[in-house]
Amino acid sequence: MTAFKKTCGLSEVDELCVQTIRFLSLDAIQKAKSGHPGMPMGMAAAAYTLWMRHLRFNPTNPAWAGRDRFVLSAGHGSMLLYSLLYLTGYDLSLDEIKNFRQWESKTPGHPEYGLTPGVEVTTGPLGQGIANSVGMAITQKYLAARYNRDDFGIFDYDIYTIAGDGCLQEGISSEASSLAGHLGLDNLIVIYDDNHITIDGDTALAFSEDCAKRYEAYNWYVQVVGGDGDDMEVFEKALANAKSEKDRPSLIQFRSHIAYGSPNFHDKCAAHGAPLGDEEIKLIKKNFGWDPEKKFGVPEEVLEHTRASVDKGRKLEEKWRGMFAEYSKAYPELAGEIKDAQAGKISINIDEVLAKFEAGSSMATRKASGATLDAIMPELPLVLGGSADLTPSNNTKFKGAEDFQKGSRTGRYIRYGVREHAMAATMNGIAASGLVKSYGGTFLCFADYMRPAIRLAAMSGHPTIFVFTHDSIGLGEDGPTHQPIEQIASLRAIPNLVVIRPADANETAYAWKYALEHRAGPVALILTRQGLGVLDQTKFASASNLKKGAYSLFEEHNPDVLLLATGSEVHPAIEAHKLLADEGIKTQVVSMPSWEIFEAQDKQYRESVLPTGIKARVGIEAGVRQGWDKWLGAAGVFIGMSSFGASAPGKICFEKFGITAGAVVDAAKQLLNK
Repeated sequence: MTAFKKTCGLSEVDELCVQTIRFLSLDAIQKAKSGHPGMPMGMAAAAYTLWMRHLRFNPTNPAWAGRDRFVLSAGHGSMLLYSLLYLTGYDLSLDEIKNFRQWESKTPGHPEYGLTPGVEVTTGPLGQGIANSVGMAITQKYLAARYNRDDFGIFDYDIYTIAGDGCLQEGISSEASSLAGHLGLDNLIVIYDDNHITIDGDTALAFSEDCAKRYEAYNWYVQVVGGDGDDMEVFEKALANAKSEKDRPSLIQFRSHIAYGSPNFHDKCAAHGAPLGDEEIKLIKKNFGWDPEKKFGVPEEVLEHTRASVDKGRKLEEKWRGMFAEYSKAYPELAGEIKDAQAGKISINIDEVLAKFEAGSSMATRKASGATLDAIMPELPLVLGGSADLTPSNNTKFKGAEDFQKGSRTGRYIRYGVREHAMAATMNGIAASGLVKSYGGTFLCFADYMRPAIRLAAMSGHPTIFVFTHDSIGLGEDGPTHQPIEQIASLRAIPNLVVIRPADANETAYAWKYALEHRAGPVALILTRQGLGVLDQTKFASASNLKKGAYSLFEEHNPDVLLLATGSEVHPAIEAHKLLADEGIKTQVVSMPSWEIFEAQDKQYRESVLPTGIKARVGIEAGVRQGWDKWLGAAGVFIGMSSFGASAPGKICFEKFGITAGAVVDAAKQLLNK
């Protein structure tokens, strides 16, 4: 085995730095008694070369807008990234390296956005990082097209991603890579850690395709760097070629070796996800000429060399800031947009342009959403829209919108194709810019395809907006395969995701206002296919109350029963109220478009809407009961779905499944007669 020979193209101090990365990773994983040592060992030289010789970053300001982005899609190899962040001078101490995978450390098992300085996105679920990187690349292209001017490259940066065999096996990477090739994102460079090993063993067990040809078919520029993963001269030539390539993203298929340098674990699957053991680490250190007994050793010359990145990064940013100052004088309006976005400000008063809908008309909330976008989006240049090949159904393309394409980088509408999962993760990559927000649409039933990315958006606090139309059995004839039953409950189960299901067109407009102003996490808008009557706001409470999550549609003194409903089911609740009133039974109808927003209100307000003294409660929603007991209590009755739907016109479906005003009336009487 030739695992211990000197790396080609590196000086002695470079070689020492690479070894330091390997040993910091090994020691941290061993101390934690868990982790993934093989990947950091195999990719240490390539990652070091990329960071020290090509990547533009400033450790003292990880959010510098002009930096290159680095994404570790193979997030299980997190110690590779943490070692680089520590060595190059980010706010990550050696004690944090020693505290790897421990409670309240900045070095969790997989990289987490917002926790560790320098981590661009949360990765670990394989393939997500590649798709995030596509979103980052789209963002750079759009920002450059909108803001860059001659001699002012305000947004000239590249996105580098390290991905492994697992990332390329996941379907999301195929979706995202296909899209990136179609869009010609030449600012995206993926380094494929081709070590031939997964948890089960050699990749040949399940993965025998020619990845290079596959990516060439995606319209990527592909280079294969073979050998033992120790020739940095060849690797750097590949990087240079990739950086100069035009109109195509790049894949560098880099032949690496898991657990590089280990006498007993080199190229072994056992090195993937478990510590190598103290004795093995001693052997490795001894073979590299290190003190086998010393742990977390960082030679002074290594720290002196890598910490030069601090001064280098500061100078890069100072030069950029000087350019931006001149740019601000030459283009004050454009510079103002950038500054507002950096400060989290929306450039307009949304209330002044918000769509208004007349009472008495009937409109599907998906169409009301489209009309709202028509009114708002022309005024919001830093919001990008899109759909997973359902634009006419989702009503997500606003008037005047141009498509974002290879030849049209100023376009603000992204055609994601039939790629729901990649769409969601790509939108997260756009949101990670901190400058641009994104929304994308599909049918609610297909939220299941997107769930991993939605979950990561919520975990990361990305203000991504997921637009889900065709929200119930009301979509009708397409039948149970397309009729969502459990999806709303499933989305509500995700922490930090705000789910909004508006009852009419005006609530829909205010739902968009909330989603665009919300910055603490993602929002899911749940919209109907079928028409809903627009409520008369002179008779009912203003739809602006959506901002409180739930509200009484009108005042009813000492009601006998509370009728709680969301979305389209608010309408049979109102009809039931009228029928019950004719019989002398007083009901209070509560529209509950967002449980999450309502839960965030103070106790006094929640009590005013749902008085604890009223035990007779009926919940109405064309979905499963799960979660409703929180509002209904043990005595409450739920009118909804307990099975899958059926292929029939929407009105027939509601009748046959018993989601009607009559059913609500019967349930209310049943409660009162107990």
